[in-house]
Amino acid sequence: MNQAKPIAMTGGGSAGHVIPALPVADLLLAKGYRVHFIGTRSGLEQGYLGDRELIFHGICAGKLRRYFSLQNLTDLFRIGWAVIESVVLLLRIRPSVLFSKGGFVSLPPVFAAWLLRIPVVAHESDLTPGLANRLSLPFIRTLCTSFADTRFAGFSGRRVLTGTPVRRGLLDGDAAAGRRALGVERDGGQRILLVTGGSLGAENLNRIIRDNLEALTERFFVVHVCGVGKTEDMEREGYLQLEFVDEGWGDLLAAADLVISRAGANALFEWVALAKPNVLVPLPLAGSRGDQIANAQYAQEHGWSEVLDEQDVTPLTLLQALERLERQGAAYREAMALLDSASAADRLVDEIQRLVDDQSA
Repeated sequence: MNQAKPIAMTGGGSAGHVIPALPVADLLLAKGYRVHFIGTRSGLEQGYLGDRELIFHGICAGKLRRYFSLQNLTDLFRIGWAVIESVVLLLRIRPSVLFSKGGFVSLPPVFAAWLLRIPVVAHESDLTPGLANRLSLPFIRTLCTSFADTRFAGFSGRRVLTGTPVRRGLLDGDAAAGRRALGVERDGGQRILLVTGGSLGAENLNRIIRDNLEALTERFFVVHVCGVGKTEDMEREGYLQLEFVDEGWGDLLAAADLVISRAGANALFEWVALAKPNVLVPLPLAGSRGDQIANAQYAQEHGWSEVLDEQDVTPLTLLQALERLERQGAAYREAMALLDSASAADRLVDEIQRLVDDQSA
């Protein structure tokens, strides 16, 4: 057992920098570690931790922006204060290793860990690295990536391809239970199309689906996860709107035959781990740093996904993409199976354990 050994984790600013860390935390807790999670004082990260026996610490956070803003000046002071808070916190926790999942809150703890000679394991989900991880590179001992082709210029530490961790509850979903919850029986031959825009929903994707409902509901029972506050007052046979799904999400995913979603790395690797044929509609460059476009192109090149640019979605192109998934479903599932992304959390814990062992030697 490792009861006497604390491990610190950090990441946040959005669900995408917290949720993939949870399977790693679960495995560390199961191994007997005391796990501390460093996030923002807003409580966003703490809300995702659930009833896990994690010790949460909130620190000051300054957002990292890629554009000019007067807030960049004030946030520099917040980041500096967050470094001081992180040094004091890490001196108190004395972790063997810091695991960073990225996001703007992660940079001060990573820098503080480097100052205190605490080794850092970091994980990058996207094909194109995020700003926080790029700035953290000089202070990272081991860098883990989801994509084999992710490049970090100038990084001289250890690099490991792990994939993105997927929650155990998603891997153990019950398709029959999911169909019962939806009131859709397999015997009726009705196929389920799941549409999701991520934890906050996606307004343009929601509009695209609603504009094409007539064509979609002729072929599928459509389960549309819209995001909190983004459902509309409308009813249609074969169409179900949900704001958000927590309990039973694994069952719903297991029941889905096909998926339409944005191209965030976390969602993409859930579809890959579950071998779900999927259509990706990446956020356009105007609304992102281009990471979803790169993720989608990679997925398409490796035979995991069909990809439609937002401006190209019509009833015809959408149905054609879904038809290709149905017709060639076995080939898509075989391509996704090659990645073995279901073991990503175990590989990350192995890297953390390796540094713990080095510290003990």
